[in-house]
Amino acid sequence: MEADFVIVGAGSAGCALAYRLSGAGASVLVIEHGGTDAGPLIQMPAALSYPMNMARYDWGFQTEPEPHLGGRRLVTPRGKVIGGSSSINGMVYVR
Repeated sequence: MEADFVIVGAGSAGCALAYRLSGAGASVLVIEHGGTDAGPLIQMPAALSYPMNMARYDWGFQTEPEPHLGGRRLVTPRGKVIGGSSSINGMVYVR
């Protein structure tokens, strides 16, 4: 298999880049570890806490132990699905 570009990750940026490159005539290969984003828990914003806590949709990353939090580790949800973290964040943005 040959391609002009290989994009690792079909998150928001990876998919947008693949679209732009292919639109310009380049051949593009997109590699994604996760599955489809067609499930009801992904499509329903009110279900946002479910995909964030499911190994099927989330990589399960945590921070290092935080000394000012008594050594607790904080969960940092990262999407393992087409659309990446944008697919599991329930349209919520925290600043």
